[in-house]
Amino acid sequence: MKPTSRRHFLKTSLAAGLGLALPRRAIGAAPARAIGANDTVRLAVIGLGGTEIVGGVGGRGHQLIAALQQVPGVRIAALCDVDQTFLRREARPLEDRGHSVVTHTDLRRVLDDKAIDAVVIATPNHWHGLATVWACQAGKDVYVEKPFSHNIWEGRQMVAAARKHGRMVQTGTQNRSSTLLRRAFDELRGGQLGRIRYAHAIVYRSRAGIGRVDAPTPLPSAVDYDLWCGPAPKTPLRRRQLHYEWH
Repeated sequence: MKPTSRRHFLKTSLAAGLGLALPRRAIGAAPARAIGANDTVRLAVIGLGGTEIVGGVGGRGHQLIAALQQVPGVRIAALCDVDQTFLRREARPLEDRGHSVVTHTDLRRVLDDKAIDAVVIATPNHWHGLATVWACQAGKDVYVEKPFSHNIWEGRQMVAAARKHGRMVQTGTQNRSSTLLRRAFDELRGGQLGRIRYAHAIVYRSRAGIGRVDAPTPLPSAVDYDLWCGPAPKTPLRRRQLHYEWH
């Protein structure tokens, strides 16, 4: 068996930590050597999110931190968010456990850090494309949350950047690689369920409205709104809540 490369280790580690299934050819594969200090993947999580959103949604970066801490060989070395409150919320538990972590409000400072090997992009959607391209240009591998891009053109620029700079880019479509769903579709295609004539799905989930406002809403004092907008138009906030309700 060939020695496991650092990049292969990164790929399999992130996949395991985020609950994604490896391709069939990789299932059961084991590293040929022990993981040493030089194999530690130094990871930055960009975009932490609110954890008190009505309905229990939001906070994707927060959720991924918990998963990534379960992956051997992965170290969360940096956190980034335009909201200082979120940075303090996530950095404190790591520091209390003796983990040194650098915090940034500007994702460009993360990409400037040569010690960071890979980034998780869990920002609002309008940042996904540009942040991924920048990360590839900076020599970082990328795990970017869905949606991958706003449109086909933007997505093609992300793919082109990954290929040009030899980076590994994975998007967070967990349901496409879930072992449970893979088994279900194998049985479906294998005929165990017979011919499917009709499927109906319905989801009931309480969700409060974002509310109407008559004038621009004051911005949270801990937020750098210019960085929050990034490549999107910088317009006054006209909803009750900045975080998550941007959908």
